[in-house]
Amino acid sequence: MAKECKKEVAQSKKRRTLSVKERKKGFSAVEFSLLKEEAIKEAQRCLGLKECQSCEICNLFCPDLCITQDEKTGEVLIDLDYCKGCGICASVCPKGAIKMVLEGEYEQKNSNRHEL
Repeated sequence: MAKECKKEVAQSKKRRTLSVKERKKGFSAVEFSLLKEEAIKEAQRCLGLKECQSCEICNLFCPDLCITQDEKTGEVLIDLDYCKGCGICASVCPKGAIKMVLEGEYEQKNSNRHEL
């Protein structure tokens, strides 16, 4: 049960171009390249949030088959008892939603979390 994909219009800045008069003078590039700040902003617009969209690519590449999806909520679950920590899931995640952390750090962050 994957999350519903929502399409949102994000405006991109109009690219700088040569004037028609300048274009007729030669074979120079018509569009100028992006400045560093513009390139970063454009990349952020394209990549969007770093939130899991339940694409299940991590599940397909997991050699331990320890990544599953909750049928009711659609949440992606990782069984840490079976995970060997190879990091393949983190490297193939297109959203960067999976982070590799040392086991002690994970336990500290989630010490107040109780699962039934």
